[in-house]
Amino acid sequence: MRYRQPMPASRSPAKTPKAGPSESTEDHLERIAELVERKGYARVTDVAEALDVKPSTVSNMVRRLAARGFVNYERYRGFSLTTEGRSVAARIKARHATLTELFSLMRLAPETIEQEVEDIEHHLRPQTLTALAKLVTYWKSHPEQLQSFLRFSRKK
Repeated sequence: MRYRQPMPASRSPAKTPKAGPSESTEDHLERIAELVERKGYARVTDVAEALDVKPSTVSNMVRRLAARGFVNYERYRGFSLTTEGRSVAARIKARHATLTELFSLMRLAPETIEQEVEDIEHHLRPQTLTALAKLVTYWKSHPEQLQSFLRFSRKK
């Protein structure tokens, strides 16, 4: 699992309570949804490999996800997402896609895009994501404005 920088004190949980799933929960739901989409199912070992964590870590998280109503879990049989789990995973996927598309439009290198998205995606408020999605939509419908921005950003 990638190392994440601690949040600055100005955004500490005591000052800005985080509603919804934790970063770890979101990472697990995102990987589970990707596996189910790609393979039709998810197993503890597959999720552990995708997140680079121990299978026991995934097993513990899957039990917590089941308790929160995000997955259907049967010990030794695997798991699937519930309707609520699919809904949360879809929001995570949309957020990830918006950021990826924004950074791609800005012509960042693919490895930079991947790392940046992973680093910041959990820390955006819905209104910030909405604004970024509007920027993506605007640039896609006004390519001349995107080109103008790209020319501007190349200047020193």
